Order: sequence, then structure tokens, then C-alpha cells
Amino acid sequence: MSDAVGARMHEQPAARPFTVRLRGWRNALIATQAFQRWSMRLPFVRATAKRKADALYALTAGFVYSQVFATAIETGLLQGLSSGARGTDAMARITGLGADGTARLLSAAESLGLVTQVEAGLWMLDDLGVVAVNDAGILAMVRHHRLLYADLADTASLLRQRSRQTNIAKLWAYSANPEPGAVSPDDARTYSDLMRVSQDAVAREVLASYDFSAHRELVDVGGGHGRFLWHVGNAHPSLALHLFDLPPVAEQGAAILAAEGLGARTRISGGSFFDDPVPAGADCYSLVRVLYDHDDAAALKILTHVRAAMTPGTPLIIAEPMGAARGPQARVNAYFTLYLTAMASGRCRSASELADLARRAGFAAAREVRTAQPLYTGLVVARA
Repeated sequence: MSDAVGARMHEQPAARPFTVRLRGWRNALIATQAFQRWSMRLPFVRATAKRKADALYALTAGFVYSQVFATAIETGLLQGLSSGARGTDAMARITGLGADGTARLLSAAESLGLVTQVEAGLWMLDDLGVVAVNDAGILAMVRHHRLLYADLADTASLLRQRSRQTNIAKLWAYSANPEPGAVSPDDARTYSDLMRVSQDAVAREVLASYDFSAHRELVDVGGGHGRFLWHVGNAHPSLALHLFDLPPVAEQGAAILAAEGLGARTRISGGSFFDDPVPAGADCYSLVRVLYDHDDAAALKILTHVRAAMTPGTPLIIAEPMGAARGPQARVNAYFTLYLTAMASGRCRSASELADLARRAGFAAAREVRTAQPLYTGLVVARA
């Protein structure tokens, strides 16, 4: 630690609130070896102390865990076991890592609950491996993470220079205005797969948590190629669909939805949700994974434009990753805070922060709707 950093860390305000002084006393106590030994011996607090110790170890070793998981997918190790048990030699032929490298990867993957050795030298998928290999969204996300790993190699530098060019920013810029040769074929394929399968997971969560059956028309604002509309349309055959996005994107969406048999009941409108009027007259609107891509001022502008198109009482479905300061949702916040920093745009918000933005944009009310898998998708319903 540099002297300058150490000096900043020891700066203290002249007067501190009681909660700050209490936390300081608590931290000083926890820092002592005597307290740590005592907490591991006392039955009433032993479980909590062990849980905290395990969490700290997971933070320390987490990068290695993620690399084991990524390598197990990238080499085909997990996929190779999806059809049943295989021996170490057979797995070595699949992974291309050689006998020793494959044995080491299998051992590490077993430690993480991805595979299990059912008898000497014979391997099968364990519970986490079964789920991962059968979830296209997880597979696509893990492959995509190799770009993020490179951007986070020097995280402090990334935080200091948020506007610098990154792999993630380059990839997502490609989605809006691709230039020939700007992205490698592998990266372009990764992007397309990721968008499709991740949108599938979001749509399933929304459909399980919100009932569209009472509506006659849904306008998906910033709807991309219409994957969310495809899911909602198939689930509700009488619902009219309306896609609004930038003209080149909307045109591609129109062709895709027509090919899927939804062209006759889908309207297409090209425009910018920053500068052009959002189509009016529908009785339901959605923003799916749109606001978190933008900083507060831009998100507020989007919400204001959508609100202008809506009649009083009309709902707006906001579906995207939502974080929190505590609990499991805090992991969502930690992940997307760094991811969006690498993307050079956007912010992970809590449901209450999104509800507040909606009210500032002119919505009369906004509430969180619980989803089955909040780590994947949060949901806020705002009413005009």
C-alpha cells in the first residue's frame, strides 16, 4: 500500500454519527485474532463465523473458480459428459488437454460440484454441471466472459478511465452499428447467441410474474429483434404486438417475427426512444433490459418519452437486472457495476431506484413485482 493511499485511509472526520462509531468499534473487535478464535469456539456464533470465513475464502479464490468453470465449458468437458459416464482417457480426447491436464481439470471441476467420479477413472456430471450444460444462457454467458476477463485485468485502471475502449464496449457497440471487420466472427456469433438465449431467460421470468391476458396491445420499446415479443406473443395468441426500435434494428426484427409466423399481428415502428415519439394508443408497454444500459439522465429521458405515449393507468413493464445493497441481490449489483463500467455506459439500479426514476418521469405509481429468479431478472411495473 502506498503512503498516499494509507494516509487517505486514516483520514477521520471531526465528528462521526453513533452508527459510524459503533461500526468502527465492531470492525476493530472483529479484526483481532483473539475475537476470531473465540467466535469459532462459541457454539452460538460458530456457524456465523464459519459462514463469514467461507465467504471470504470464496472472494479470495473466486477468480480461479470462474476459470475452472469457463475452461470446463470451453474445452467441452461438461458437454462431453452430458450423454453419460466417460473415462478420463475419453475425456482427454474431447478436451485436447492431454491426460494430465484433463485429470487436473476434472479434479478441480469435481471440487466445485460440476462433475463427480462415480468410480475410479469414471466421470459423470454432478448437479451444477447438469444444470449448466442444459442452460444455453449460462453456456453463452460463460463464453462471453472471456472478453470481460480481459477488461478486468486491471480493474483500478478501468475505474479511473471509464471512457477507455474495452472489449465489452466494442462488442455492444457492434449490436447497434456493425462495421465490417470491427468484430471477429467468433465474437459476433457470441454476441448473437448471448442476446438470443439471455432474452429467453428474461422473457420466461416476466411471463411467470406478470399476466398479459388482460391487454390488447403490447409495445416493446427498444425491442431489438423482437425476441421478447415472440415469447409474449406465443404465450398470448390474442395479443397484438408492436416493436419500436431504431429503423435498421426494427427492420431486422420485422423479418424475424414474420419468419416465425407473427408478422400478421405485429406492427413495426422505427425510431429513437431519445428523439422520436413512442407509438401511442397501446394498453401495455415494456422496456426489457434497456434502462440499465444508460446513465440516470438518459434513463429518465427514455422513461419520459414512453410516459408521453401512455394514457393514465396504462402499465409499463420494466424488466432488467436489479441490484440491492444486501442479500443475494447484492451479487447482481457487484457483477453489473463492473460489467457496465467496462461497457462505458449504464448503471445497475435497485427496484426502488427504478420506481423513483419512473415517478420523476411522470408515472403515477411504480411497484416491484417479485420474480422466481431475481438474480436473472427483476421486474418493476409503473403505471401512467
